[in-house]
Amino acid sequence: MYHLPLGILGPAVLWFGSTSYGNVSMTSDANSKVDSLLEHEFPIEASHDPAVIYLNHAAVAPWPRRTERAVTAFAQECCHTGAQHYPRWVEVESRLRQGLADLIHAPATDDVALLKSTSEALSVVAHGFPWNKGDNVVFCEQEFPSNRIVWESLQRYGVETRKIALGTDPEASLQDAVDVNTRLLAVSTVQYASGLRMDLQRLGEFCRRKSIAFCVDAIQGLGILPHDVEAMHIDFLMADGHKWLLGPEGLSLFYCSSRWRQRLTLHEYGWHMINNPSDFDQTDWRPAESAMRFECGSPNMLGIMALDASLDLIHEIGINTIQARIQERTDYLIDRIVRHEALELITNPDPQRRAGIVTFRHARLDADHVFETLKKKNVVCAQRAGGIRLSPHCYTRTQTLDRALDIIEGL
Repeated sequence: MYHLPLGILGPAVLWFGSTSYGNVSMTSDANSKVDSLLEHEFPIEASHDPAVIYLNHAAVAPWPRRTERAVTAFAQECCHTGAQHYPRWVEVESRLRQGLADLIHAPATDDVALLKSTSEALSVVAHGFPWNKGDNVVFCEQEFPSNRIVWESLQRYGVETRKIALGTDPEASLQDAVDVNTRLLAVSTVQYASGLRMDLQRLGEFCRRKSIAFCVDAIQGLGILPHDVEAMHIDFLMADGHKWLLGPEGLSLFYCSSRWRQRLTLHEYGWHMINNPSDFDQTDWRPAESAMRFECGSPNMLGIMALDASLDLIHEIGINTIQARIQERTDYLIDRIVRHEALELITNPDPQRRAGIVTFRHARLDADHVFETLKKKNVVCAQRAGGIRLSPHCYTRTQTLDRALDIIEGL
């Protein structure tokens, strides 16, 4: 539980007119242009009756208008001309693969696969990894089921699963659990319930020194925090597109470093995962040399059209600008929460320890009651960690935060 002195975040967090974060600095004019772009892209922020107060991007995010247009255009094409222009669809697929590679600073698009979900990508790693009986995998006990169940399922192979409680130094807690039998360390960029942000650089350097594979579930961080798989020594990274990437469910990035690509045993086979997949008559087929070896069947072209459009907006704004704007919004939420005597902050207030999630509890009211009241007031949020989780995005307006906070403070 975190209790801060009043005003510790400073008065600047109460104004979104300019942005300054790290080495990023935006003038009021530049920020105004971004505001105008985002106001157009996200009509959910416009005035409705009743108003929708959307603070649930850590669950499923609204789409921007360009994504709606892309999907509508694709549906119309499918209706009127079918797959006549399929080669153009493949061009979009290639563009998306490149855009995702750029987002995580992957060495090449050959390192990027497009899978159905984060869970599928984690399963590819967990059940393709060259385990030996007596090996162990280390991860934290706070993880979302996707990044917990997949490792627990390995126990039948004699692999020990070490679920670690995170102390005041989360990275040290995980590192202390490692021994000579540890083969892989798995972690989320940001913990889904508390919003705790992990130091991937520190963990990656540790894993590289210890010759341990490093697997990152980035679904709560990709799209709002910079990720550099080479600089962070990440071997595997996965993230579905429906949260902070502002895209659809059912399509996930899976990064597999080239040094591990052919060391993972394949368990899914089909026409799409081989070299020269358009040669339907080949009998001496081999798995693709690229990460497409993990894509067993036909691509999700509808999802590809949608995520490509959403990613276009992410790149247009820039990840550093998005991070700075979300930092302002979480600062704003935290400042109001810690000022209210009945609200208790669950999320770590340190800016280096959080991303887009702010979780709190009410000291006198049950979380179920608070959540149901907020839902009736059209506040879209989530119950997590015994409290209420709010997760704004870069387009979320001050007025939206104020409406939600006014309701919360009035309980």
